[in-house]
Amino acid sequence: SNVLDLMRCEAGEVRLQRDSQTVDDLVGTALTRLEGRFGDRPIDVDLPAELPPVHVDASLVTQVIGNLLENAIKHTPPGTQISISAGSEDDAVRVCIDDTGPGLPPGDPDRLFAKFQRGRDENSVGGAGLGLAICRAIINAHGGRIAAMQRPGGGARFVFTLPTAEPAP
Repeated sequence: SNVLDLMRCEAGEVRLQRDSQTVDDLVGTALTRLEGRFGDRPIDVDLPAELPPVHVDASLVTQVIGNLLENAIKHTPPGTQISISAGSEDDAVRVCIDDTGPGLPPGDPDRLFAKFQRGRDENSVGGAGLGLAICRAIINAHGGRIAAMQRPGGGARFVFTLPTAEPAP
């Protein structure tokens, strides 16, 4: 399923069902789908009320948020905090998902978005290494950007942007 999703996105065969969405609703839907999976990892959500709506395919963007949160759950020890925040940036909204775990593996963080690429502890953490590649394909299809970096103070940070304006026909 993940391979087919990725192939469709990369081939431009995914037709985005865009409409106006609030980031609060998108994050809320992703959190609801993952309910009970966080264990004793506290979740901090900081979404300013004045954020503009984004013009996106809600199910695909919810999948991105869910994939990033699942990665945080997989790669951070119990008891470590996961944070979701957002802010305005030009004609986009920037969404950050931070954790306070061990951070990213050494090397170029951009390689984590390559197909079949996996981070540290590959033997103990399940997955095929497609989740971040799918996230990048979905965000790129929306005209946004996605990146991974070390979080100041320790841990990992994943940041993506979503457009606030309707795309030109």
